[in-house]
Amino acid sequence: MPVADTTRTTDQPAAVQPGTAAWSDLLRGANGVLALALTGGVALYAVNVHVVSTVLPSVVQDIGGLDFYAWNTTLFEVASIIGAALSVRVLAALGPRGAYLAALVIFALGSAMCAAATAMPWMLAGRSVQGLGGGTIGALSYALIRVVFAPPLWPRAVALVSGMWGVATLCGPALGGLFAEAGHWRWAFWTLLPLCVLQALLVATRLKPHAKAPPADSAARIPGPQIALLASSVMAIAAGSLSTSLVWQAVGIAAGLMLGAAAIAWERRTTVRLLPKGATALGTALGAVYASVALLLVGTTTEIFVPYFLQTLHGHTPLAAGYLAAAMAGGWSLGSLLSSGHEGRGVARLLHAGPALSTLSLLILSILMPLGAELPVGMRTLLCGLALAGVGAGVGLCWPHLLTRVLTLAPPGEGGTASAAITTVQLYGMATGAAVAGLIANAAGLLSPGGVAGAQSASAWLFASFAVAPALVVLLTRRIIKARV
Repeated sequence: MPVADTTRTTDQPAAVQPGTAAWSDLLRGANGVLALALTGGVALYAVNVHVVSTVLPSVVQDIGGLDFYAWNTTLFEVASIIGAALSVRVLAALGPRGAYLAALVIFALGSAMCAAATAMPWMLAGRSVQGLGGGTIGALSYALIRVVFAPPLWPRAVALVSGMWGVATLCGPALGGLFAEAGHWRWAFWTLLPLCVLQALLVATRLKPHAKAPPADSAARIPGPQIALLASSVMAIAAGSLSTSLVWQAVGIAAGLMLGAAAIAWERRTTVRLLPKGATALGTALGAVYASVALLLVGTTTEIFVPYFLQTLHGHTPLAAGYLAAAMAGGWSLGSLLSSGHEGRGVARLLHAGPALSTLSLLILSILMPLGAELPVGMRTLLCGLALAGVGAGVGLCWPHLLTRVLTLAPPGEGGTASAAITTVQLYGMATGAAVAGLIANAAGLLSPGGVAGAQSASAWLFASFAVAPALVVLLTRRIIKARV
């Protein structure tokens, strides 16, 4: 059934007959313009991710801070968690247009701070501001899918939003790599500002402020304690990565796990919730879906070190390393777009095969990435690119169907909370993964002994250990498949 007219907050999209979900229904007429308004923000967010991953080796060479390398992603994702968690409340207060424009302004401010950074603390502050705006943009894009499109179009819309990472694989590495090779990495951030202006113009003309009260779940109070505990759990793990002592590293991990458990315990007993009912219990289908989303994203955060490994171990230029690293996102987009039209048993097979492919690809990378002259350069590059694409493709094969299940399994009256929580859980997985990745890489020798030997050890340990995350998803898919949607 189409979404009720009382929730419409934009120009009326074209009608879709029950049971139909062709790409033409989504991309033509008013639906197509609305899809562009929603996906443009995600494309901007994704381009930024690839810009930063490409220029970061050049950044640390210029302003220092190799020991805080992973913190650029950790703080960005922690701030994104906060932005995503606040998105439903901001949407209720400002409406679609106001909320989206406010997020774009914050994102642009953070980009300007990064461009002007002269030391790593300044850069980290800018990345935090960027994350706050970016997390809000990402969550709004998913939350507005259920508002502006009819249910038969949801899988296609989710796939299209996810597919914007494919656009980023073309633009982000080029933008970052070209400026990095020219010695002007700051301009990679400055060029994000006109893109923000263009997206703001599109949003201002196509999204309208709502005239009626938001749904009840959108008007709920902010779940501050849960957000603080989740952010603190990530920061505790990240703090452990700064020490070379195994004892303090273990303390950081233990503290992070305890704070994460405290967030779940608080969520279960409070009336002001961050997630919909049942989302914190692995025994429920909804809980298994959210856990799978987080674990799949943990596996992909190995990408943050890929440009550094490729430049240090394989001698690639920033541009080439950026494009190879983007193969992971490209595989995700391709897998998502190809799998979105499957139904029934086809979906069940994809939910099993996707995580298995990601697991296998990460294990292969743990062998390939440390190799030096043992393989010809061309062969090594090809195999690494295929393995990186395999990690992303594994996520993409099951991604539209996992997210669609969030929308269909959400308890009555909690659709907005459930859809916004997609981004919150996704970002928590990425933030936790980035923090753990920094800890493992540093402990495995990235800083000491450092250089080629340290990078070889760090890459082997990083990819092998992170293969555990998608492997756990394989165990969760049975409960998800059995659920009635």
